[in-house]
Amino acid sequence: MLMVGNLFVFMSFQMLIPTLPPYIKSLGASGLEIGLVTTLFSIGAVLSRPFIGFMLEYKDRKPLVIIGVVSLLLITVIYPLSSIVVIFLVFRFVHGLAWGWSTTVNGTAAVDVVPKSRLGEGMGYYGLSITIGMIIAPSLGIYLFQVTTFTNLIITSSVLGVIAIILLALVRYQTPAIVKETKKEELKFSYMGSLIEKSSWFPAFITIMVTFGYGSIVTFIVIFGEERGIQHIFLFYLFNAIMASLSRPVAGKWFDDHGPKGLILFCIAITFAGMWALSFAHSDALIIVSGILFGVGFGSLIPTLQSWTLSMTPDNRRGVANGMFFSSIDLGIGLSGLVFGVLAQFVEIGVLFQISSFFLVLAFIVAVMQGRKHQKRRRLGQARQA
Repeated sequence: MLMVGNLFVFMSFQMLIPTLPPYIKSLGASGLEIGLVTTLFSIGAVLSRPFIGFMLEYKDRKPLVIIGVVSLLLITVIYPLSSIVVIFLVFRFVHGLAWGWSTTVNGTAAVDVVPKSRLGEGMGYYGLSITIGMIIAPSLGIYLFQVTTFTNLIITSSVLGVIAIILLALVRYQTPAIVKETKKEELKFSYMGSLIEKSSWFPAFITIMVTFGYGSIVTFIVIFGEERGIQHIFLFYLFNAIMASLSRPVAGKWFDDHGPKGLILFCIAITFAGMWALSFAHSDALIIVSGILFGVGFGSLIPTLQSWTLSMTPDNRRGVANGMFFSSIDLGIGLSGLVFGVLAQFVEIGVLFQISSFFLVLAFIVAVMQGRKHQKRRRLGQARQA
């Protein structure tokens, strides 16, 4: 029930992601302002997560989940109320605050019901609700944006949000005993302490780099399709969803059996190939190929990084770790929107995708170096014991 409810949360939200940049462009926004659609949203999400991460150390899950999804619905409804670019961007920032709250709480509620021995598999299945929402919903959003009005798009998104509220209200949540026993007075809030979980910072750092590379696609893929005259750009999301749905459970099982390192490197390499295939696309064929590669690569990469983060985190700090992980996604995508929003004024968007792909190469190199450093430490430790 939590997976299905979260699917509708992501469906409601993600159908707006590829359509807001071209919509605000139609209002007369500059390239920088188009980038700010993503950046301001991400800043709001990052700012809110430490507070909710702190609250998850001592509060029951259900009321926090419901507050999050209701807030998302209310903000979605007010989007059509302004055709002024600055006010629209303010709405986007507030939407980010609510998104940071909701994703952190929902992800933590999912971790609470998954046995540690099957964390990779369990979060892989939960992650399907995120992946399917992130991939199918943009296809629906693009279709509605092209054939109907922006108001009708918002109405459809709001209906999905109402369904999410109903489903999540029916979930039987499991708050860990250590959280129930903890009183607020026993804890001391530190913004940085609730923003970063030191035990699992490295997977979050990798997440920033890979999502920075991916962020150019999130912001510009619809405009890219318009530039190239590709009418069926939604096929990228469709085939992405299909392949991600097929590969995620397999990747989760692999994580539980073999650990994250080799899987992370494989997924980064496949995602890199997908970005280059997309950059050369002038027809539906390469759009489909890139969607398949992204589904296998990026579709498995994000839940693997999340499972890796949580596997290194104490139970009572899961909320903080989840907040850090999702903030890493938003920070990467948000900074990407800002940087590539400026670059988009000077280069063709296909070239933009190629430039952004090299952040995946950087993530690959850093992951390899960290793996070798870890192996060296382990050998030194074994030598001392001997």
